[in-house]
Amino acid sequence: MWDSLKSFWQNTIVDSIDQLLPNETLFNSTPQQWATAIVIFVAGFMFLPAIKGIVRLRVKAIADRRDENCWSHGLVQLVAATRFWFLVLLSLFLATLALSLPERAVSISRNGMIVVLVVQAAIWLNALISFGMERYVKMRADDASAVTTGKAIAFLIRCALWTIAVLMVLSNLGVDVTTLVASLGVGGIAVALAAQNILGDLFASLSIVIDKPFVLGDFIIVGDMMGTVQHIGLKTTRVQSLSGEQLIFPNSDLLGSRIRNFKRMQERRIVFSIGVIYQTPAEQVKAIPDMLQAAVESQENVRFDRAHFKSYGDSALLYETVYYVLSPDYNVYMDIQQKINYHLLDQFESQNIEFAYPTQTVFAEVVNQQPKAD
Repeated sequence: MWDSLKSFWQNTIVDSIDQLLPNETLFNSTPQQWATAIVIFVAGFMFLPAIKGIVRLRVKAIADRRDENCWSHGLVQLVAATRFWFLVLLSLFLATLALSLPERAVSISRNGMIVVLVVQAAIWLNALISFGMERYVKMRADDASAVTTGKAIAFLIRCALWTIAVLMVLSNLGVDVTTLVASLGVGGIAVALAAQNILGDLFASLSIVIDKPFVLGDFIIVGDMMGTVQHIGLKTTRVQSLSGEQLIFPNSDLLGSRIRNFKRMQERRIVFSIGVIYQTPAEQVKAIPDMLQAAVESQENVRFDRAHFKSYGDSALLYETVYYVLSPDYNVYMDIQQKINYHLLDQFESQNIEFAYPTQTVFAEVVNQQPKAD
């Protein structure tokens, strides 16, 4: 069998190429070298994609038997990220190794292959970064701040990766990278001055992601506007207001504002006041603070703080009560306050205590005038 292949090689391929090359050499390579190069290229073109497919199937079979967050799934994406053009160019480069090309051609071939390897390596690393980010998001799905931070870090890593890849490609193409970087530095200063507002929002975005004054899903109040954070972008943050419209804030404005984050509230402090009429008997006036305390303590998820006869109002005796709702949920607070109000209404009705409302009493004095004597 080996003798048959050797005879086919010599009598068919080599002789055919020998007939096509009248001067017996082309680019310093003999017909036999060209024949070897063609066979290497064809073999690589045929077998390298097939090997890629086999490896991918084997790795996928192993990954399917493990947890979806296992790094074996990342290897599947890594193999899938191997581009067809990379395999073709690799086959072509391997074929040139069989030739005795001029030094200039060898240099071009080597540098070209380095560029191809750099680009393919960047694609591989980008695939691993994407898988790592997906894995991190799945593991920390209940932590919105961690997800936001992870996405920002992944974006910065991708930027650094492709910047390095571009610089390496330019270096292998003969570009003076040192001069280029210096030129970019000078130009970058000019661009930074022209786009300082945009860059300010960009760095503000990074500050928000790293410092985490708020994250996705938080309910915040900025000035007289409020809503739930929907998206933290590179330039703006989008908030869905209670009335339905979308509020868009520049990130730099948010960092310079006083932000109230209600999502981070552990408990809610409540202060409410009531008033009773001035005609209320003294004994009942003294008993009302105890009624207020009983009304609060009869509820669940609350902590009573105080209840006092606060002051004499214009048309009422004023009482102030303070308690804490042990939940940040606004609906929970309103349900509790409603029950307290019902409780007080029943208590006051049973004790014949009247709630005050704005009234005004007018006192008129009648002066009797004696008639003057004639």
